[in-house]
Amino acid sequence: MNLKIIRDALIIGKMKAFPDLKRQPLLLIVIGILSAIPLFFFAVSGGGEMLSHGLVGAMVSTVGFIGVNSSIQDIGQDRYVKIREMIVATPVHPASYIIGVALAPLLLSLPGIAFFILVAMGMGILNAGALIWIAPALLLCWSSLSAIGFIISTYLYKSSPYTLNNIANILGIGLVFIPPVYYPAEMLGSLSWISYLIPTSNVAALVRGYSGLSGLSLESAVISWLILGTTTIVFTAITALKAKWRET
Repeated sequence: MNLKIIRDALIIGKMKAFPDLKRQPLLLIVIGILSAIPLFFFAVSGGGEMLSHGLVGAMVSTVGFIGVNSSIQDIGQDRYVKIREMIVATPVHPASYIIGVALAPLLLSLPGIAFFILVAMGMGILNAGALIWIAPALLLCWSSLSAIGFIISTYLYKSSPYTLNNIANILGIGLVFIPPVYYPAEMLGSLSWISYLIPTSNVAALVRGYSGLSGLSLESAVISWLILGTTTIVFTAITALKAKWRET
């Protein structure tokens, strides 16, 4: 990937992120609050241990939910603001647009992610050494769910914004709030293997393992990293093959 693609992606990300921030400066707080809602239930029902798992879930859900939502909703929003039409008319690589669209909400969510990480470090759940592994895991979570969102929007580009919005919300809930993200996979008992099928629960397992909240064998770690990487590569490749950059 050359420097122009990266530079263009950063410009597009800024174009899409900062106008929303100027119009709605409280957006940064809202993103964090949405991810923190389940924490209140865990704090009341499960005490300190479940609160620790809930903090891990908040980190994962912050990057995961915005990844899949932004990628799906972008095609609907473009019908009104027409940014894509303007960018298509310029010498911009499709990869720059895709990365920029996914990057915009990530920029807005960084304060919320940093807040949850600082709280976890203050509680002794995380340490600086664990962040070396946790940071790339969260980035892979963002990229893999963004890739899933883009492939869905590629096949449903003629759907109404209302339909796309509903799909994004349902998919976000299904990938973030239902799987073992806010709670450990061990709570599923004999069905704990299901967690390997979902990108977000793989990330949560890695974060818990590297932070010491739960055990993480070498085999489990390798499987989780492979699933995250494969999901990102496969869905991005399918999107690149099916998307029509100049014709849509």
